[in-house]
Amino acid sequence: MIRVENLQKAFGDQRVLQGVTLEVQTGEIMIVIGRSGGGKSVFLRHLLGLLRPDAGRIWVDEVDITGLRGRALDRIRERYGVVFQGGALFDSMTVFDNIAFPLREKKRSLGPSEIRDRTEEKLAQVGLSGAGHKFPDEVSGGMRKRAAIARALVTEPEIVFFDEPTTGLDPVLVNAIHHLIVDLHRKFRFTAVMVSHEIPEIFEIAQRVAMLHDGVIVEVGEPKVIQESANPVIQQFIRGQIEGPIRAT
Repeated sequence: MIRVENLQKAFGDQRVLQGVTLEVQTGEIMIVIGRSGGGKSVFLRHLLGLLRPDAGRIWVDEVDITGLRGRALDRIRERYGVVFQGGALFDSMTVFDNIAFPLREKKRSLGPSEIRDRTEEKLAQVGLSGAGHKFPDEVSGGMRKRAAIARALVTEPEIVFFDEPTTGLDPVLVNAIHHLIVDLHRKFRFTAVMVSHEIPEIFEIAQRVAMLHDGVIVEVGEPKVIQESANPVIQQFIRGQIEGPIRAT
């Protein structure tokens, strides 16, 4: 379980997180929605230990990771997989080597044959069999997203973070990537934390949804609960309406 209490972060005069409190249950798909530039990725970077909060605390299971550094933080990160916004594949590496990279860096006890087998297995699981020899600029955007997901899962993490995993894809590919994530989650039972503004598509894959607005979580619930919420902020956001409490700036 991931537990966040009263997380606060400011950059100069800009208060991005103003008291975020959220619990993510083990094994669930939690999707955090909200406006672009509203702090979703900043929140995710705190969970990854890439940013330190001005106030508040973060627990992973029973471990308070808020002030962890060095090897202690690395031990927590060994349980993580991350799908970065845009995929963040290495252009100079083949798709195969991109996926194998975490194994070579983190699993030093594995031999070349085991790394090859695990990497080829992940290629197959994301539908990229036969594409491992290609470079990122030689494959489609959807294939790059699949490769990024395979790289995040190759170390068999307990928790996987997805930072806008479908940014830049057309609606058909968005749907395909979402269904791939659901299929992989069903198979491997990892805890998934995703930030996204893909509405209404995320309601088909989330087990729970949290709405981040003005630096706080305004509501958390199952997709149906969020869709039927009486909160005008949520209704304006999920319906894409111009009129309402959210200013269209």
